[in-house]
Amino acid sequence: MGRTTLGARLTAGAAGVATLAAVFLAVGAPTATAEIQNGLGYETAPAQPYQGNPDASDWLGSYMVGGKQVWCVQYAHHAPDSDEQYHPGEPLKTKWGTELKPAVAADISYLLLRYTNTKSADESAALAHLLHQWTAAPLHPDQLAPTNDFRTIAYNAQYHLDKLPASAKAAVDRLKEDASANHGPWTTAITKPAKPQIIGTPDTWTIEVRNAADKGVAKVPVTITLTDATSGGKSTLTVPTKDDGSGVALEVIPTGPNPSVKISLASPADRPVVQQAVQVNTQRVVSTGGEKELTAESKTTAVTAPGAAKVTKTDEKTGKGIAGVSLRITAADKTAPAVAQDGKPLVGEDTKPLVVVTGADGTADVPNLRTPQEICVTEVAAPPGYEQAFDPAAPPSACGNVEPGGTLAVKLVNKPNVPTVPQTIPAGDTPALAAAVLDDGGPSTGLLVALSALLLLAAGTGATIVRRARGPQVVGRRMRKDWGH
Repeated sequence: MGRTTLGARLTAGAAGVATLAAVFLAVGAPTATAEIQNGLGYETAPAQPYQGNPDASDWLGSYMVGGKQVWCVQYAHHAPDSDEQYHPGEPLKTKWGTELKPAVAADISYLLLRYTNTKSADESAALAHLLHQWTAAPLHPDQLAPTNDFRTIAYNAQYHLDKLPASAKAAVDRLKEDASANHGPWTTAITKPAKPQIIGTPDTWTIEVRNAADKGVAKVPVTITLTDATSGGKSTLTVPTKDDGSGVALEVIPTGPNPSVKISLASPADRPVVQQAVQVNTQRVVSTGGEKELTAESKTTAVTAPGAAKVTKTDEKTGKGIAGVSLRITAADKTAPAVAQDGKPLVGEDTKPLVVVTGADGTADVPNLRTPQEICVTEVAAPPGYEQAFDPAAPPSACGNVEPGGTLAVKLVNKPNVPTVPQTIPAGDTPALAAAVLDDGGPSTGLLVALSALLLLAAGTGATIVRRARGPQVVGRRMRKDWGH
């Protein structure tokens, strides 16, 4: 908002003319085609009166300068041409050269960050109105008098608000409330998964943007850069916070052992920045001078997918599973514990390598193993019925590699005991040899020879006894015959 003719610029006085001439010599006079180009906003009438005002109406909205949309912040000075030249930015102050109050500076920075790309005439007019209201408010009532010139006239906020359409008035209220609720300083927070991630498996990270009241800010574009990870197949992406201010829920898939999430975003500056016109008595302008970059980074670790082992204990002859077999799970050296998925040693309550026991089907499961790793399964003690073949110095064992996401099958067999069969001799004088043990289904050769000798001896002894028993009987008969005479 400001005076619009070059002739009006030249009424600033001899000092202004001299300065203007010096500037023209330094930077060159504007081209003949340069003119004021309004952007988005509203023309309101009649214009606020002040001494020397050449305009019948006021413009509340943006201007186009150098192809960009800008807003003026030095009320009643000349409006900028479309090719107006400006010095680099400096901290914004009031029209009177005083510092902005911290709350006002924070609100302006927020509005410049959030609304300078607006496509709405209502929002553009509302932003122009609020900028003038906050930077050109009267220090005392006399500054609103029409006797003031463009240098000393203050912005009559109510006068201009009354002339805006209802939709723009509503936008003024909305922008004020938005700035009050969400101005800076902003902070960010990245929440990573509580546990290490699994390579190739997604998990949720949360990215939040919070305002000065520590509440979430809505619709903030966040640029995300991933290392050792992707999200949606990308390592770099831009995602806005949600409409209700809640954070970004990002599904991150690790591709390596050290995934990290780095974010950057534009946040409200501590103090807004304004550009000073090269031409004297021309309004200063603001466009994107209300932001500063915020960055944050968080890291975690990722491991391969866990593996498992399934151990099967079977009978050598029948192939059936053996229940109740205790098996120790160790590393490849058969001494140290294996490693669980969480990186901790796989031990029992006694802090020694874990021992599992086969179930009714002869199997035992060992889940959640870190991968890749080699493990060994060793039998602790022989189950009942299998003691004969068990050697405590060299117990049955088997080893193998557990791969990511895989299950290692381990099979151990046990040789059953040979049955003990008692053998009883029906007669004889050698009770020490009354029983014999059969091995491998039959008696040994030595045992057979001994038994044969015993049987032959028994047979011979029996015959002698029989003969001796019968002998006297014959003699007796003979004697009786002889005595009968």
